[in-house]
Amino acid sequence: MSTTASPGLEAEMLRLVDRQAVVEVCTRMAWHADQREWDAMESVFADEVRLDYTSLNGGEPAVLSPRQIADAWSGVLGGFDATQHLVGNHLVTIEGDTAVCTASFQATHRLANPFGSPLWTLGGTYRFDLVRAGGGWRIGGVVMTATWADGNRELMAPAAEAAG
Repeated sequence: MSTTASPGLEAEMLRLVDRQAVVEVCTRMAWHADQREWDAMESVFADEVRLDYTSLNGGEPAVLSPRQIADAWSGVLGGFDATQHLVGNHLVTIEGDTAVCTASFQATHRLANPFGSPLWTLGGTYRFDLVRAGGGWRIGGVVMTATWADGNRELMAPAAEAAG
């Protein structure tokens, strides 16, 4: 009986390891943001990241460094009492040293507010474009497509003011 894996089985095992690593780095982006772990969050990103949040905010996509993203997100998300970004239903396609991961998300933002609901929840999809770099996978692009929202979107303004 041989203990050596067949080349086909070995390739499938490597594909599964890569798939799990891609899902992990995408999940870590949300986790670190919610835990306010800005330095750790930088580690999930490639040197340059194309962020596209135009479905929510309009404007144009931006290309930013991991530090610029951490500074921007800490300024907005850090103004909330709490946030929770749930990311699931990951679909991963890997081709060599690049990958695409699409996932559903639900992001809840909480801020005590004497003039309205303290919650704003947003739902939709993410498309993460990843590259293999530095021995692991890094996010080189994020497209957030908002498809629904509930609650008090006006919480974004006081949160940004409180943080900034």
